[in-house]
This record gives sequence, structure tokens and C-alpha cells, in this order.
Amino acid sequence: MKCPQCGNEMALDAHRKIPLMMCYECGYIEGRKVEPKVKGETNYEHLKKLNFNEMVAFLSKKLNMPEERFAAWLDDEA
Repeated sequence: MKCPQCGNEMALDAHRKIPLMMCYECGYIEGRKVEPKVKGETNYEHLKKLNFNEMVAFLSKKLNMPEERFAAWLDDEA
């Protein structure tokens, strides 16, 4: 029997009261829900890809601040 999570061969785990099939590669046990492998992008990863104007728009929206004021604050050389 193939593991639905990683695709490796599963083995019978007889150390339990009721023997179950278990994958020793990823730890999946028969009857458990298969978790999707979806990796979301963090805000930091997203910011690294943006140019200055896109970054100002993104951060000003998160901070509830006008874009012009936020851009002026970033450009300030005080």
C-alpha cells in the first residue's frame, strides 16, 4: 500500500491494540486526514520582491496611512 501523503510504501504497525498501516518516511498513519502541502508567502518574502512604489502602497495600506505621507517619511534624510 502506498502512502497518500508522500507516496512511499507503508508498513503494518502491530505495536498498537488495533494494527494500522503506517508510513515510516513521513509518519502518516492510516485513517488520518492528509494535510495539503501549501506554503504561503510571508509579508517579508513579499516585500523583498517589491520596488519602492509597490512597497509604499503595500505598507501604507497595512498601516492605514496615506501613501504620500509614508513615502515622504521614508525619503526624509533627517
